[in-house]
Amino acid sequence: MPSDSHQSAVGRESGSGSKQGGARKSSKGSSSRGMRRHRSHTDAGREGAARYREDMDIEGILPPPFRERLYDLFSQIEKEFESLYASNHALQERVEVLMEKLGEATSVDKGPLLESQDSADYTSKNKKPQLSQRIKTTYKQSTSKLVSSFRAPSTAYSLVREYRGHRDGVWEVSVSRSQSNQVMATAAVDHSARIYSIESGSCLLQYTGHRGSVNSVRFHPTQDLVLTASGDGTAHVWRAQLSQIPHTDVTKSHSSGEEEVDSSEREDGADDLPEHSHESNAVRSPQLEFLQHSEVVTAADWMCDGLQVVTASWDRMAVLADAETGEQVSVLSGHDQEVNDVHAHSSQRLVLTSSKDTTFRLWDFRGSAMLVNVFQGHNQQVTSAVFASGEKVVSGSDDRSVKVWDMRIMRSPIATIRTDSEVNRLSVSQTHNIIAIPHDNRNIRLYDINGVRIGRLPRNNRQGHSRMVCAVAWADNNATCNLFSCGFDRKVLGWMVNLQGKE
Repeated sequence: MPSDSHQSAVGRESGSGSKQGGARKSSKGSSSRGMRRHRSHTDAGREGAARYREDMDIEGILPPPFRERLYDLFSQIEKEFESLYASNHALQERVEVLMEKLGEATSVDKGPLLESQDSADYTSKNKKPQLSQRIKTTYKQSTSKLVSSFRAPSTAYSLVREYRGHRDGVWEVSVSRSQSNQVMATAAVDHSARIYSIESGSCLLQYTGHRGSVNSVRFHPTQDLVLTASGDGTAHVWRAQLSQIPHTDVTKSHSSGEEEVDSSEREDGADDLPEHSHESNAVRSPQLEFLQHSEVVTAADWMCDGLQVVTASWDRMAVLADAETGEQVSVLSGHDQEVNDVHAHSSQRLVLTSSKDTTFRLWDFRGSAMLVNVFQGHNQQVTSAVFASGEKVVSGSDDRSVKVWDMRIMRSPIATIRTDSEVNRLSVSQTHNIIAIPHDNRNIRLYDINGVRIGRLPRNNRQGHSRMVCAVAWADNNATCNLFSCGFDRKVLGWMVNLQGKE
């Protein structure tokens, strides 16, 4: 509420009310006289407010203390909006300056300086009322995003290619262990799994045998077999004879970088891709089906020798089954809530299961009897737990933390990484011991096994994910891409990460 009418009303009230009440209002009115004004178009509002107060004074409906409180609240609201207007005006001027500098292409490096000045300005004003602080924080974030988009891309991390074809969110990406077949696979909500050539970007094979969302996809250690888990309550083994499929080079249509169109422009046309490259190579029925679970099968993985598979489900169990007959071998029970993920060790008979009960478990099949170790350290559901080299395990959780554990010491983690968003299915480079962490907030961050931050993959309108990143997978020593990511924006991205560079 404007302060001029507040002063006039205060004068009237001091003449008709008690001396004590008049003194209080006079003091509040004098403090409002020193208020700076930034908007002349509020004069009409002040006149209307004055008429409103005159009507209230004539009618005399409100008691003087209530009227005084009401005027004071209106005055505070006016201060809030004047302060917001001034901040908005200053931000607009800064944005205009940045746009001019961008057009001249003379000084891109001044963006971070302006951003730090904005941060200092807002830090000095952090004692403002809550409403003002919230709105100014929103303005600050928007400006920071604009400034950060002016920065030159980091040479340490580059987006190499986008693998397209899925019509819905992609839950998982997996890389083949075979050195002869440089391929990776994806599992998506659109009831399909796809296999892509890493080098050319073409879709080599599509599996459509599931009746529900495909939640995970894993390659056999040595054979051309693929294992998928689905929301239809089953896990399937199907054959991917990639040696008989010609690799069609579609690099131009799938490559990314400066020629990549904006994601919002591409959204409607993402599916307008030639289907002949994979429709003729579609697999529609499994070689083997696993039916041990009564709920959604969230993940399935091959044991190290490839003779058995382990599946995880929302029915709170994991099942070890024979990979040739499909018969159940052992039931891994003990979790109090749904099991989110399962991973088998690449060279030992060990299995990790992650659960919504805030724990993950290590199942040891190396001896004659199965042994179980329970790892407790998260306070929300554990979304993923994977093996790392050197007898270590890395776990991620919705509590926005990633923890590194020694399998021989399960009482407490040896390193803890605190992040700003929920963690999804992470991956650890077995060669370099680098942890890639996908987040709900669309970022992908890199840390070493000791919890030291390395960097963050670039994300803007031309590269990176526009929605939640569901999973990542390392492809150590691949010459084209050594890290893959997938998300709910239907994107599957191939990155080249220079592990010697820093952010």
